[in-house]
Amino acid sequence: MPQRILVLGASGYIGQYLINALSLQGHRVLAAARHVERLEKLALPGVSCHRLDLCWPQALPALLENVETVYYLVHGMGEGGDFIAHERQVALNVRDALRETPVSQLIFLSSLQAPKHQQSDHLRARQLTADILREAGVPVTELRAGIIIGAGSAAFEVMRDMVYNLPVLTPPRWVRSRTTPIALENLLYYLVALLDHPTPEHRVFEAAGPHVLSYQQQFERFMTVSGRHRPLIPIPFPTRWISVWFLTVITSVPPTIAKALIQGLKHDLLADDTSLRSLIPQTLIPFDDAVRSTLQEEAKLVNSSDWGYDPQAFARWRPDYGYFAKQAGYTLKTSASLSALWQVVNQLGGKERYFFGNPLWQTRALIDRLIGHPLAKGRPARPFLQVGDAVDSWKVIICEPEKELALLFGMKAPGLGRLCFTMVDKGDYRQLDVRAWWHPHGMPGLFYWLMMIPAHLFIFRGMAKRIASLTEKI
Repeated sequence: MPQRILVLGASGYIGQYLINALSLQGHRVLAAARHVERLEKLALPGVSCHRLDLCWPQALPALLENVETVYYLVHGMGEGGDFIAHERQVALNVRDALRETPVSQLIFLSSLQAPKHQQSDHLRARQLTADILREAGVPVTELRAGIIIGAGSAAFEVMRDMVYNLPVLTPPRWVRSRTTPIALENLLYYLVALLDHPTPEHRVFEAAGPHVLSYQQQFERFMTVSGRHRPLIPIPFPTRWISVWFLTVITSVPPTIAKALIQGLKHDLLADDTSLRSLIPQTLIPFDDAVRSTLQEEAKLVNSSDWGYDPQAFARWRPDYGYFAKQAGYTLKTSASLSALWQVVNQLGGKERYFFGNPLWQTRALIDRLIGHPLAKGRPARPFLQVGDAVDSWKVIICEPEKELALLFGMKAPGLGRLCFTMVDKGDYRQLDVRAWWHPHGMPGLFYWLMMIPAHLFIFRGMAKRIASLTEKI
């Protein structure tokens, strides 16, 4: 029977798949996250999107009205600083809101737990969150999972990037740890099916795939499926910072997520899914099949709203490109109106050229010409750009007035990128964000990004400030 469901953390990779699955079953879904722009563009039937920062949860009690089930998919792996304190505060805020506006059940996607003396910060934070949520007076179903084989899973993307980017695999000794990887499709089936099995009591389930595998065995099977064969030589480097630095250099997974991930890979994390499979039987997908399916899904990654569903971007995408994008940018607050910001941003490529660091942009274009890759010049004469317009070598792929202007990178480089200008009305002020996104093609693409870091440290800051300055003349 269709329910009214609130999904907290709906913009994460699990959340996006989950709200789609719930939509297909006819549920009324409230998708809540700090950033909902991409969710809004999906326009899923029965799904409404709600911008919500759980650090400031004043709007949460109203969202909980008449809700039967809450999915809690929030985690702080990507947060900088003390993410344990962050997760604790967010959980306390949700607990307090549920005490004020209770629901029938809460389903919390958590992590498999190691013995207490072996727990990482990430695993401790997950357990702390579960304990706090159970204080809300609402039945909590905690579903614990380990490695998830699916597009966007940090652990899977690390494995993929290492195999695709390195001629020889030299992972630290945590590669010998064992776990029970589960296919994303199987995990989603459990999450949705739990709606049909409510309980008045708290309970904990563990989700597992059909195999117990060490990370080394997962690497070996991934190489067999992908056809990328590499020598694998574990090295005796136990130091955490070396592992994090290593992952930061050779993968496109964000460093904060890589750090939290490494902390949880030091020990075996084995699930006992006997009780869950007894309650919700299903055929578990073998590891090799899950990898094969994920690689096929990732081949369609660029065919999304992030790229304006641009056919040129889709044609240029290669399976070797990193799933996660490297990014660099700058965000500022301004009293300028959205219309003034939009007017100035649309001057890109004109008299102001790129607003800041124009000699650097010219030097970058000169490099392309020297290697025999001629670039177009100029832009349309009209004041406002449209989708499909060329601005020098860039192509406009998203043009949402007073919201976002995005351009496809057209220079010669190992990867695929875009440059985005995003404007948001915050009431008392407007927020302008100028940001480059880069999906690297193997190790050359990663090195290219590293070489660009010195320029990125100041160029986007200068662009944003110059745009804000020009709005004062309007």
